[in-house]
Amino acid sequence: MTDRGRDLTDPDWWRTAVVYQVYPRSFADGNGDGIGDLAGLLDRVPYLAALGIDAVWLSPFYPSALADGGYDVDDYRDVDPRIGTLGQFDALVAALHAEGIRIVVDIVPNHSGSGHAWFRAALAAAPGSPERARYVFRDGAGEHGELPPSDWVSHFGGPAWTRVPDGQWYLHLFAPEQPDFDWSNPEVREEFHDVLRFWSDRGVDGFRVDVAHALAKDLSEPFRSYPRIHRDVVAVDGTDPLFDRDEVHEIFRGWRRVMNEYDPPRSAVAEAWAPPARLPLYARPDELGQAFEFDLVLEPWSAPAFRSTIQTALDRAREAGASSTWVLSNHDIVRHASRFGLPDGTDLNAWLLTDGTEPACDLALGLRRALAGTLLLLALPGAAYLYQGEELGLPEVADLPVEALEDPIWERSAHTEKGRDGARVPLPWTTSGPSFGFGQGGSHLPQPTWFADFAVEAEERDPGSTLALYRRALALRATLLEGEGVRFVDDRPAVIEVVRDGGWRSVTTFGESAALPEGEILLASQPVGDDRVLPADATAWLRDPA
Repeated sequence: MTDRGRDLTDPDWWRTAVVYQVYPRSFADGNGDGIGDLAGLLDRVPYLAALGIDAVWLSPFYPSALADGGYDVDDYRDVDPRIGTLGQFDALVAALHAEGIRIVVDIVPNHSGSGHAWFRAALAAAPGSPERARYVFRDGAGEHGELPPSDWVSHFGGPAWTRVPDGQWYLHLFAPEQPDFDWSNPEVREEFHDVLRFWSDRGVDGFRVDVAHALAKDLSEPFRSYPRIHRDVVAVDGTDPLFDRDEVHEIFRGWRRVMNEYDPPRSAVAEAWAPPARLPLYARPDELGQAFEFDLVLEPWSAPAFRSTIQTALDRAREAGASSTWVLSNHDIVRHASRFGLPDGTDLNAWLLTDGTEPACDLALGLRRALAGTLLLLALPGAAYLYQGEELGLPEVADLPVEALEDPIWERSAHTEKGRDGARVPLPWTTSGPSFGFGQGGSHLPQPTWFADFAVEAEERDPGSTLALYRRALALRATLLEGEGVRFVDDRPAVIEVVRDGGWRSVTTFGESAALPEGEILLASQPVGDDRVLPADATAWLRDPA
């Protein structure tokens, strides 16, 4: 047992955990070079402990050319020297564990960075060599091989193939600096088994698996036509050329065998954009054990939409023998405090291209709904994933100047998509000073002046702040969770009322106020008067009458 009373030997901790995502380059800068690092994160461990989370999910911290925010990994067994050292990583694990907080690290298995030793060896080797067989190299089409081998396209725009000087082409479903591995190669599979062991041996408790649905591909020639990438066109029977193929599950069964070598077994959660009926496959006990549910990210602020999506997610988890995962924001999507302040159906990319001016965002409404939505999800069975800064109520920074953008989407899309940088702006810790306390040397993305109002320093002084509400909610949740039983009370169309094991319930209003049922009000995202009417777009937790 730790000082905080949490048992780090519990093999099922991930089922109900509150996991806080740290995007390390934007969390805290300890050495003043403008980039967040492990030293800054170590200094903020007391802040994370006070927040009351169960685990930190650490986004990529590996050596990288930063062609895609660190998701172009050049060495899977080291720390980017701009971020820290392996010794600092070990110190971070120890500091978190001392607070009863586990650590989950991102693993990026679909592709490496172009600076990886394997890819450099592949470029130096001849076509048909073992070095090239670790990746997907092919001869081109056309009379002289001058055309890409297929019509496949990159997630970031443009073709998914790049030609090398000897005339062959290599596959990259993302940026050219992110060459795809060939997962039919046993050497690739064994390499990642060793990577899992390397970090598990250093005390890592689990893994978030990037692009888990894309590892297995149909690489038989001639390649099938697949001229666009979108999750809605993925085949639903496991035979898609690129995504969610049946063979991917053999890969993850091998991972599970490795993760089960440890006591307690290492956990994993899949980032898998798969057809709904197939998502539970990734969460089976003999595979990764859990898969992200992203459907709520796509839903409007609506009781029927939320209720249906939540019920579907619970059913999927039950089918897989897993637990649900609840998420409203992460490093890849517009922050939900802004999304919920926009009219339903807003094209978020078009909104970003206007610097967040068309349509106008009602920030007050967005924050009300964000707090209500978060409390609703924290009341549900399963694990909740929070994204750094949401505990401060941070909205999206939609007006970043284009010359400051770092996301490769901006250039690869020919300036038609602004990208994800607005959710990755470094956090404000103080109300003044260089980069609002992020670090002495400024920040790698510009922070707006209004960040001062959302700084940790300001919110810690305000008992009514978003940060104070998150801290109260997480502390209370830890005492209330008891079992996975849940029941919905469906007698009010604009209300979601969730009854939980242990004699408590959560009530959320969507667009209109509602009378609360009997019981002690434990927590509410908006003030509730003596009339016990919960305002519109709010959530309250209540203890049932004895």
